Formats: sequence, structure tokens, C-alpha cells
Amino acid sequence: MTQSGWRKPTPGLGIAEQLAKAGERVAIPKSKAFVAVKRVGAHIGLKAGDVLLLDTLGAFTQSQDWEEGQRPIVWASNAYLMEQTGFSLSALKRHARRLAEIGVISFKDSPNGKRWGRRDADGRIIEAYGFDLSPLSARVEEFEQLQAELQAERELCQRLKRQITVARRMIRARIEAAFSSTLRGPWEHFLGLFEDLLDRLPRRNAASETLERLLAWFKDLQERVEAAFLKAVRVDEVVENIAGSTEQVSEKTQELDPKEVNSELHILITNQLNPVTCNRSETEQAVGVVPNAPPEGQVDTELEDWATETRKKQGASLDLPTVMQACPEFASWARNMGGYLKDWGDLHRVAGQLRPMIGVSENAWNLAQDRLGPQIATAALVLTFDKHCAGEVASPGGYLRGIVQKAGTGELRLERSFYGRLNGQAA
Repeated sequence: MTQSGWRKPTPGLGIAEQLAKAGERVAIPKSKAFVAVKRVGAHIGLKAGDVLLLDTLGAFTQSQDWEEGQRPIVWASNAYLMEQTGFSLSALKRHARRLAEIGVISFKDSPNGKRWGRRDADGRIIEAYGFDLSPLSARVEEFEQLQAELQAERELCQRLKRQITVARRMIRARIEAAFSSTLRGPWEHFLGLFEDLLDRLPRRNAASETLERLLAWFKDLQERVEAAFLKAVRVDEVVENIAGSTEQVSEKTQELDPKEVNSELHILITNQLNPVTCNRSETEQAVGVVPNAPPEGQVDTELEDWATETRKKQGASLDLPTVMQACPEFASWARNMGGYLKDWGDLHRVAGQLRPMIGVSENAWNLAQDRLGPQIATAALVLTFDKHCAGEVASPGGYLRGIVQKAGTGELRLERSFYGRLNGQAA
């Protein structure tokens, strides 16, 4: 028998005693009681040492102690408990006090302040004084309800975190695309706002209210970035259309039969009777002839050499693992269709098979292969497919043609898009 010491009454100890009386009136299996309290232990304030002591006390009880009308009381000595837990006497008392204040156990003291007990022939406790675990039985339903609420909160937080991640990646992708395409817009300002929001992300678990507030901020910024991006793209398309129309007019002019072109164009002025002629250099510029221009065959050769060199540079900076890792949606589809992809040839084959799924025409695909080469065209289609699946690209065919156009003007930096997506996944 070991002296338990006298304790100063506190509200927590009084509540624990009331819970012990309530626990005596219910029958709860010991395993159910311990599972319930451990699932919410961290939330109600239990520490690792508290749980260890609670397990040690629970091992001292028997199944019949948890039946209705019984109390699972433990009268193990301090020496035994210190040996089983490795605690010092002061640590043992501290953990026991915390368990009682939280309302997980109760103290049932004998008149002389000592812990002791005895059982009958059937093993039932007749009389005992010590640590009473009956509050666990009384609080099982409370703990299970709390566990359900905590689980719902965790699931909500996980869902909010996923939505925040999607918004972050969309914002990052749009801003990087705007910078790489040199689109006009307040991208520096948006980038500053984006980095400020990233700094506000919690480093540890946060409540759903905090995550909902952060998600609202990210969504608002995403809408602003999307609107600015679409506006800039429309402006860019208008400029390209104007440039394309001018180029078509120039090509049609060059197709005129030189024999039918009069080197002395006549411009009739209404207030003059005699025609006015322009000089030859102006005439040549009017029909699209550039003085001292290289022969047509030489120009085609130089363009072809430049295109080949561009393809080599783009291809050298991209490798198959990078492409597949940066585009997880495409990678999933590709593996389902083609199994293991060992090289670019396998990827090119599977990309061609998946192309119709996103509405890219065969003409656009053939044009991309012709202008970019099979490897870069494959990477471009993979990127287009993944962005379309992620909701970043509404018109895959137009997006692929845009890549081809950028390659034609020397503005294509395809590797940046892949590394940007990898950075977004790591963020």
C-alpha cells in the first residue's frame, strides 16, 4: 500500500467525480473506451505521457470491471507505475493530475489516503481505492461525437487546401504564361499580390475558417489574373490578325506577274491634266520587292536552317521524365493507353492517339509536326492536353497553333512552361 497524498479540491476534480458516478451506470467495453479517448486525445489536451499512464492503468483492469454497476479502479502502487512507465514520482503525479483535471480519470481516496482493493471469487471488485477510470465510460459517446466533428473538419480543411493549391497553380501558370508571351498587363503587380498570399499560407494545420478566407483571396486574385490574361490574349490575337492580313496582302502582291507591272505607276490627280509618276524605288517597295534581297531559294534555305537549329535547342532542354512529371494528367492517360513509355517514339505514338480527345484537328497536328519537328510537337501536344484537362486552355487547337506561331517568330520557350508547372507542383 502506498500513500496517495491529499489533494486540494478543484472544479476539474469535482467534474471528474461526477463523471465517474455516471460511468458506473453504463456498460462500455474497455477497448471501445480507450479507442474513443485516444482518437480525440490531442484535441482535449492529452500529452504522450498522459496516454502512456492511461494505458498502464487500463492494463491493470479486467473486462468485468467495465460492466454496468462496476467501476474500473486501479490500486497499483507508485513504485509499480513508475517501473512500467519510466516516470519519476513527480512526473507520475503530474500526469495523473492532468488526466483527472481533463476528466478522463477520477481519484477515489480511502479514509487513510492509501490505495488498495480486493476482488471476490469471480474476480469482481468488492472494494477499492485508487485511480477510477469510470469517467471514460461516461464520455464515450461525447468522444465519438467529437471525433466525427474533427473528421469532418479535417476533410473540409483538406478540400480547401486542394482548392487553394489549384488556384495557386492556375495563377502561377497564367502569370508565367503572360511573362513568357510578353503580354501587356499588370503582371508585376499581380505577382506581388500572389507572393503576399503565399506568405500568408499557414505553416501548420489551420482551422477551416482561416483556409476559407485564404481561398476567397486566392479565388479573387485568380479571377483578376484570368480576366487580364484573356484581355491581353484578345489584344494579341487582334494584332496578329492585322499582321496576318498585311502579310497576305503582301504575298498576293508578290504573286503578280512582273511583266504586267508597270515600272512607272500613274497616279491621276483630279486637279491636274498630266499624270504624275513615282520613282523606281518607291514602285519596288509598293509591289513588295526589297532592294538587294537574296534569291528566293537562299531565303528558304536560311529559314529551314534556322528552324532546324531552333528545334535542336528546344529538344535539348527537354527530356521525357520532365515532360511526364510536369503533365500528370497526360501521364495518367498515356500509361493507361500505352503502358510503359520508354522513349519519345512511344510518347509520340500515344500523343497522336489522345489528340482527338481534346479536339485538336489532324491538320493542326500535322502542321505542328512539320514546323516544330516530331519531338517538340509531341511535347507541345502533351502540354496542351494537360492544360486543357486542368481547365487552363479552352481551345486546345488554337493553343497548339499559337505555339507553332511563336516558334515561327522565335518567341517559343517551351521548356519554361514545363519547368513552371514543376515549380507549381512543388509550391
